[in-house]
Parts: sequence; C-alpha cells; structure tokens
Amino acid sequence: MTGRTRRVEGTKIVQRRAGSAVLAAAALLLTAGCSSDGEPSDGDGSASPATTTAQSSPSAPAAGQTPPPAKGSVKVLRTVATGLDSPWGLAPVPGGDLLVSSRDDATITRVDEKNGDTTELGEVPGVSAAGEGGLLGIALSPDYASDHMIYAYYTSASDNRVVRMLYDEKKPAGEQLGAPDTVFRGIPKGMIHNGGRIAFGPDGMLYAGTGESGDTGLSQDKESLGGKILRMTPDGDPAPGNPFPDSVVYSYGHRNVQGLAWDREQRLFASEFGQDTWDELNAIEPGGNYGWPDAEGEGGGSGFRDPLAQWSTDEASPSGIAYAAGSVWMAGLRGERLWRIPLKGTEASAKPQSFLADEYGRLRTVAPAGGDKLWLVTSNTDGRGDAKGDDDRILEVRVR
Repeated sequence: MTGRTRRVEGTKIVQRRAGSAVLAAAALLLTAGCSSDGEPSDGDGSASPATTTAQSSPSAPAAGQTPPPAKGSVKVLRTVATGLDSPWGLAPVPGGDLLVSSRDDATITRVDEKNGDTTELGEVPGVSAAGEGGLLGIALSPDYASDHMIYAYYTSASDNRVVRMLYDEKKPAGEQLGAPDTVFRGIPKGMIHNGGRIAFGPDGMLYAGTGESGDTGLSQDKESLGGKILRMTPDGDPAPGNPFPDSVVYSYGHRNVQGLAWDREQRLFASEFGQDTWDELNAIEPGGNYGWPDAEGEGGGSGFRDPLAQWSTDEASPSGIAYAAGSVWMAGLRGERLWRIPLKGTEASAKPQSFLADEYGRLRTVAPAGGDKLWLVTSNTDGRGDAKGDDDRILEVRVR
C-alpha cells in the first residue's frame, strides 16, 4: 500500500499567535484512548473481523443511562447534494444549511439543506493542495452567532495551520470570506499524514488532529506538533488545564488523526489510520501516549493506551466520526462503509457493525444532524475513489 512508509521532514517548533488572549475559563478534562493514522493509498485486500478491547472507564455513565442495543440500523433518508469536488470538512450553520470545504479547490461552499443548491463563499488563499494536503477541516466559532467566524485547517507551502475568516453573507457569492487570520501555525506537513480535523469541544476549546507527515519519529516527540491531538483556546494559545506546561499538545503517539467526537458525558474519541495492520478508534485521555510508531493496535505494552476498537486497514481507513444514539459512527475511506461502535463509558459495549458497504464508495466525513440523524459525506473525487456521475454527495441518514 503506497503512502504508508514515506518519510517527510517535520517541524518541531510550537508557534502560536502573538498577543492572543488566554481564556480564563476552567477546562474540562476529557477522557481516555489510543490511536493510529494516515490515509493509505487504496487497494484491495482480504477483510479481517473488527475486534474490541475493554479498558477501564474514568467516569461511569450518567444515572439511568443504558448502553445502546448490540444491533443497530442505518437508513439513508435522502441525498442532500451532489456534484461536490473533493469535499473534506463539514460544518452545519444556524438555520440548517451546511458549509463544505473542498480539499483541492480550496473553496468553502454553502449547501442549502432543503434543496441541495450550492453557493460558493470564496477561496481560501495560501492553500497548497498536494497529496493528502489542502483545505481540510472546518468549524464554526463558539461565538458564531455574534462573530460569524469560520475556522479552517489547511496545508500551506510550509506547514499545516489553523486560520479563521469572517463570513459575510451580505457580500456577493464568491466574495463572502474575509482575509484569513492565522490562529496557529507550524504543524508539520507532507504529501501524506497531514491530519486535518478540527472541532470545538464542549469546553469551548479548539481541538485539532494532526499527522506525523510520514516522519514516524515525530509522534513520540512531545516537542513536535506532528502525530498529536492539540487543544488550544480560540485564539491559538495552550488551553487551560493542558497536560504539558505551556503546550498545546493534549495527547501523543498518533499516526494520523482525522476524526474527533464527544459523547454525552463530554468524553473525547478519535479515529486514526494504522499502517498495514490495524486502524483504531480511541478514547482520549489528557497526556495519553497512543503508541505509534512502537505500537499499532492493541497489546502495545506498558505506557501505551490500547484502542477501544480496531479494524483491518482494508475494512476501515477511517476519517470522520460522530456520536449519536449511544454510539460512535465512523466513516471508512478504503473500507467504503459506515461503522457503528456502541459505547458503555469508554468501552465498546458490543462488536462494531458496518453499514452501507460498497454502496456509496469512500466515506470521508460524518457529522451530527440532530437527534438520531447524521450527515454523511462521500470522498470519491479525491483521486483515490471510483467517482460516479453525481459524486461527491452529502447524504442524510437515520441511525439507531
């Protein structure tokens, strides 16, 4: 599988936006897990069954909360939009519409959730789209109702970085994005393993999943930003309560994190690509070491966090995840399916189930759509999929 062992030089310097204000709010400490990363070049291979690993839960489920049923279901309700080019990140906006980033075109597009009509907000300047890099994850400011800021993670000519831009709906289409304000820079870049998922947590802090850019040594180096989950204030400073002094590093030993989600108890989970053997879903603990490159999958030994579930790389190659109906739902790229992992605390309460296998091709992003519904974004126009005439698309699905 090409792209799994290529090495790229990484960056070791943590740089944050000068003069940014540190938020005084107390941080919520989120919980436990392990990880693997990087999107491999797709290929065929024999599937092996998913396995689950039990690990102690740092906090019990809420009173009266029962685990989800062992068997779930997925129903595709409708196709929301078609004809999207290399979609990557998704962010619902107040009122129901959806913002979608294009990795290769470096544009952000608004999709009318009711009729699928699209309006381009504009192009993000400075994006260098090559290999797995480009315009990746997007997220709305926690104060979006008042500041109308869109955050974006992208690959530049020199690094991966996080910026924020004013979204002005009153301006003409194509001119609605303000100039990028760099919030955080210096994340290692490469042709592979650029991470890219960003999300604001329930504590109001900004989390970013990064990759080791093909240089495996970065993952265990706590001074490097590569192969990490980062946690920062909306202005790009180390968040209060982070496990390492004056550092945005929240967890380390990752290969390529591309999925972040929280459950009802505000516990953080992350998906990650393995190299040749095991892809992983991890429950994230502050300061936790998830093993890469010394461990892939469970059984890595003392000091490493085991995944709560793992898959053969043929079945998963995971990107986005979301929490709904008591389960984590994980989009599979090479696996071309949606995985359900029912939870009891930070353990998988039953064997993972797959849905939609080989029906819609590669699946890149899954996001909550309210209640028991999810948004699901395909990824067949990214150069690795088998694009059909109406690809790529956004689906609305109901899950149980």
